[in-house]
Parts: sequence; structure tokens; C-alpha cells
Amino acid sequence: MSLDGAVERRKETQTGPGAGNGNGNGVVAPSLPSYSTHRLRLNPNTDHKPDSYEDLQLEFSPLLFSSLERYLPPGLLNVSRDAKVQYMREILLRYSPEGERTRVQRHREYRQKIISNYQPLYRELYTMHASNFFVPSFLKAINENTEENFRKIMSEPSPGVLTFEMLQPRFCELLLSEVENFEKWVHETKFRIMRPNTMNKYGAVLDDFGLETMLDKLMEDFIRPISRVFF
Repeated sequence: MSLDGAVERRKETQTGPGAGNGNGNGVVAPSLPSYSTHRLRLNPNTDHKPDSYEDLQLEFSPLLFSSLERYLPPGLLNVSRDAKVQYMREILLRYSPEGERTRVQRHREYRQKIISNYQPLYRELYTMHASNFFVPSFLKAINENTEENFRKIMSEPSPGVLTFEMLQPRFCELLLSEVENFEKWVHETKFRIMRPNTMNKYGAVLDDFGLETMLDKLMEDFIRPISRVFF
């Protein structure tokens, strides 16, 4: 993902008698320092650990900010979170149409309504517990994080197709039961949910009923390391 362009910031100034520094001499006070251009790196800093933006009320997905943070210029990676939010937000506002921002906000409200009313069956699924979710051989390979160790747990039935054991059977059983429980709640409450796609009357989007944080950590800490090595 790459956005590269200048973002013009609006500067409001006042002129005329009584304006400026407030002494009535017509002198305009200098504006606060600001970036004249807002740019992102062409390639992400994959070693940087981005902040979490889940607790903020934003026009865009918190995950988008976390992902975009890796593309910030080096000098901005260690500034305050508020400063990074402002910088990234102005870029996103520049390139994202208002209709898209409205759609994102409505989807966030939709998710919050579900999470506020749905009672999870297995709350342990909603927080990452690596030793309970993954088989030992997979965790060992992730911790060692080398192609050699990944190859030890993998088979390649066809060129470029890699298979390996990853999830504990118990985790899979609990996850399926959780989805069934969610579907039962939807049926009983007659809550209208968004299906994975418009051509499917069945299925559930796991992110929508509270699993987003856990799944994001799964992708970031356990899938991304493999992708870096092989792709």
C-alpha cells in the first residue's frame, strides 16, 4: 500500500483592524508550525511495531492506521500517537471520498451494536493464547523464525503450495461452536447481519462479533513471519 502526495493544510488568517496579535495594530500572528507536505514511504518499515488505535474514535478503521504507520517517514515513527494520527488522517482525508468514510463509520456502529448485545460462548477465543491455539511444532518454528525451521514442519505437494499443521483441534472445535452460537443468537433476536458476501445467505464475519483483535494478532505475529520468509 502506498500513498504519496502532498496534503494541503488549511490556514486561517485574519486581517484588518483588531486582528492578529490582539493589540489592534493589524499585525497577523504567525501560524503554528506544520508540515507543508505529507508523504509516505514507498515501502513499509517491516521492523517497526505500530501503535494500536482501537481505543480512538476515528473516521477510518483502527487497523488501517496501524498498517499505514509502517509507511511513515523515519522521523515520525517515534513521535506521539496523536501526532501520527493527525499526519495519517490528513493523508487519508485527502484521498478517501466522504462516502467511503460514512460507510466505515456505519460499519463500526454496526459492529459495536453486535458486540454490546451478543454474549460470547467461549470468551477465551477473543484473546490470543498461543499455546492453546497452535500446535507445539508450529510455535517452535515461529519462535526460531528461519526458513530452515519452517521447512521442517512443511510439505510442498505442488511447487509454491506449502502445507503444515498449525491449529489445535480443540481450538477449531471451540471456534466452530462459537460461530454456531452466534448464528443461534442472530436467529433468536432476528438481528440482521452482514454475510461474508452478497451472494451468500450463510456464514459469519468473525471480525463483526468481536474476534477482530485476536485475528489481527494472529495475522501479525504468526502469519506475517512466514510470509516474510517465503514471499
